Parts: sequence; structure tokens; C-alpha cells
Amino acid sequence: MNAVLIALLLLPLAGAALTLAPVFGADAAVADRRALRLNSAVTGAVLVLTVVLAAGFDHDEPARMQATTDVSWIPAIGVRFHLGVDGVSLPLIVLTSLLTFLCALYSEKRPPSGDAPGGTPGAGRPSAPRPSAQSFVGLFLLLEVGMLATFAVLDLLLFFLAFEIVLIPMYFLIARWGSGAKVPAANRFILYTLLGSAVMLLGFLLVGSKAGTFDMQALAAAHGNGLSHTTQVTAALAIMVGLAVKAPAWPLHSWLPDAHTAAPTVGSVLLAGVLLKMGTYGLVRVLLPVVPDGTATLAPYLGAFAAVGIVYGSLACLALARPGSKGDLKRLIAYSSVGHMGFVLLGIASLTAVGVNGALFANIAHGLITGLLFFVVGALKDRYGTADLDTLAGSTGGALYGRAPRIGALLAFAAVASLGLPGLAGFWGELLAMFGAFDPAAGLSRPAFLTYMVLAGLGTLLTAAYLLVVVKRVCMGDPKQPAPVAELADLRPYEAVSWTPLAALTLLAGLWPALLLSLSEPAVKLLLGGG
Repeated sequence: MNAVLIALLLLPLAGAALTLAPVFGADAAVADRRALRLNSAVTGAVLVLTVVLAAGFDHDEPARMQATTDVSWIPAIGVRFHLGVDGVSLPLIVLTSLLTFLCALYSEKRPPSGDAPGGTPGAGRPSAPRPSAQSFVGLFLLLEVGMLATFAVLDLLLFFLAFEIVLIPMYFLIARWGSGAKVPAANRFILYTLLGSAVMLLGFLLVGSKAGTFDMQALAAAHGNGLSHTTQVTAALAIMVGLAVKAPAWPLHSWLPDAHTAAPTVGSVLLAGVLLKMGTYGLVRVLLPVVPDGTATLAPYLGAFAAVGIVYGSLACLALARPGSKGDLKRLIAYSSVGHMGFVLLGIASLTAVGVNGALFANIAHGLITGLLFFVVGALKDRYGTADLDTLAGSTGGALYGRAPRIGALLAFAAVASLGLPGLAGFWGELLAMFGAFDPAAGLSRPAFLTYMVLAGLGTLLTAAYLLVVVKRVCMGDPKQPAPVAELADLRPYEAVSWTPLAALTLLAGLWPALLLSLSEPAVKLLLGGG
């Protein structure tokens, strides 16, 4: 199976390299269509390989690292090309492969065109050339390489390299194929994430220099032995700050709303569905087993920031959802991610198997649900020409149920899944994260974590409030009233193909949570030092 894991990384890398070759023809329109088909073919093949990897995974031993490759890469500094998957990383690899394939299918029928800087297509630089689909596909496939590699590598410096690979493709996806104030948003994204990564690298170098290895499996097996308390706290702080930027944790989140508002639909889907998970995955994979004493020292502060982020994100969404606020619906969903990822961080901060399992479950649930939300909102923006909530809702309600009932039903479904309705994927992760805060690990202040749990519970109420307001304003109303567009097309076939798997998996994960928890639980216990 190790060959399958290597092929997962090499295939999109080869596809990205192919877009640099003159093989698509001289006609620009034909070349663009061929490049987009290549994108779907490559990401589809990666998804098939991922299914093969998951089918060959030994589900009786999910804590054991499988499909491993371990060879020397840079002997001078002890860096190894070390790959593997376990019950923590496998679901994230599957999620990444699925979302990239669905985004590629969507882009084949609805390729992002971007607009000129300034917001209005053609404004400011009417003579600016339209970005080619070949460039888009090359960056898209390179982005997939970085995302998959982040969840597969088992060397700290290799993890840093994979973590950085995604930044440049996502920067250009926003800056070239986005809309509105896309260049400032892309600049803020790259500035925040590069600075966070630089701080994280310092933590990695400190750990590697003191432990004598960058191998994540060896460091996890040592579980902090050989690292002084001061070293662990210093390294944990640097690594935690770097990963918290990507998560994003409050107050390091301010790059996210602008990036989501400006990004094309597929950029928003991957940014929310995968890139945010890279930060929280790093917290589980690196912090918990490698510097456990330092993590325990900082856990109460991480829990406090997580609880504040949950409430802050929900209040920001409530402000954007009210009539007259001129709130952008993509921006609202971005702020909702700050709150939802707060539950993930709270579960990790509890340092318990229950809380960390809840965090990993919430990671997957958020990727499915928010990916669906951004797909639906992107389709509404395509139809209306804007994602402004006041425009979508009109003066009497958007009446989406009457004008485009299938899209309205999917928007309502994703909204109630996001608010944590029992029976859907959003419920279990948040519940388990709060259970972890209710009874945190020994040595942590239970009164403090009970306070965090209460704040998280308040956040769930606020989340229900703003999402129900959005559904009421956009989906309900009189369809006979004047609408911003003369005719609103309902769900198109390519949209149904791209969105239905996310809706189905949201329902499946909600009804059968053991599908994910049985994979992550043994691996989490091992990472926490219990196995």
C-alpha cells in the first residue's frame, strides 16, 4: 500500500507539471477545455487511489502507521522522506481527495473567471488578460499535492514543506480568479500564514535540535522524554501560534473573512474544507505527542481562546445576518468557521481522548458541511451577481423555496447541519468537544474548562439563531414578489453531481458516527500516551 500513498502525491504533481507543456493545442478555448478535463481526470484518479488506500487499510489496527515509506532524504540534517497513514490522517486524506475532485468537476462546467482588481469585472484594467484555465489547473493540482502531503508526511521539516506548498497556489487562486478586493485579501492571507509558518518552523527546529531527530514517529514514541520543560513550553508556544493562524483561532483569524469573500467558489470550498484542517491536524499530530508537558501548560489558554472564538464568531454572524447590515453571505460563513473551529480547538485543549476525538470528528463534519454551504452560496452569487444578504433576501424574503426549491432545500439542509441538528454530522463533534471540556485531563482546571463549556453551549444557541435567520430571510417569502433577477435557475445537473456526495456524507456521518470514531479513537489514545 505504500506505493499507493506515493502515487497519491506523484499523480497530481505530474498533472501540474503537464500544464506547463504545450500539449493542449493552439486554440485558447480548446486548450482551456482540455486542461479542465485533465483536472477532473487527475483528481478523479487520485480519489480512486484514495479509495484503494482506505479499502486496504487495516481497520483492526487504526493506531498503527500503515502504508509507510521511510528513506533518507537530506542526511546532512537528518531529514527523511517518511510517509504513512493512521486513523487520524486517513479520514482527512479521503476528505481532501473527495473535495478536490468535486471542485474539479464543478470547475469543468463553471470555471472561475475572476475579475479585474477593484471588484467589477473589467474595472480598473480593462485590457488585463483573462487568466488561462491551464494556469488554474496547474495551481489547483499543486494545491492538492500540498494538502495531501500535509496529512501523509511523518517528518517535521517535510511537514513544514508540505504546509508551505499550499500557500502560493491558494494565493493566486484568490488574487487571479477571485472577485472584489481580491488582491488585498490574498496579500493578507499570505502575510498571516507565512508569518505563522515561520514561527512554527522555529518550534520545529528547537524540537529537532534538542531531540536529535525530526522524525514524528520517533518523537511521538519518546513522548517528550529528553526535552526539558522549558524547551517543551517554548516549542509548544511557537508551534501552537503557527498552527493557530491556519486553524484559524481567535484572534489570529482576521485574514479568513476577507479571503473567503474574495475567493472563487472552489477556493472557498478548499480553504474551509481542507486548509483550516491542516492547522488543527498539526496540533493533534505534533503538539499532543511530541511536547506533551508544554501542551498541558498552554492548554488552558488555548481553551480560553477557543471559547472566546466560538462566541465571537457567532456574534459576528448575527450582526451580518440582521436586515440592513449589508452582510455578505460568504463572509458570514467564514465567521461561522471561526466559531466551529473553536469547538475543534476546545476539544484538543481538553487533552482527553473524548475531546480530541470530538475535535477530529468536527474537522471532517465542518469540511463536508461548509464545503456544501460554499458551493450553494457560490451558485447563488453566480445567479444573482452578488452574495449580499440584503439583496438575496429582498424586502419580503428571498423566497428561494418557491423560486429554486432544490437549492433552497440544500441551503436549509446545510444550515441545520451546521447548527448541530442531531442526526447530522455537525452534532457529534461539538457534543464530544464539550464533553471533553466538562471533564478535562488531570492537571487542568476543571472550573475553567466548565466555563469554556458553558460559553461553547452559548455559542451553539447563537449559531442556531443566525443560521435560522439566514434560512428565513433567503429561503422564505412570497415568490410572486419582484426578485433581483427575472428568472432564477434551480439546481443544475453538474451542481447536483458536485454537491450530492457532501449532503449524503453529512447524513451518513450523523447517523453512523462510529464510522469515523472507530478509526480515530485508538490512534488518539496512542498520541496521548495511553497506548
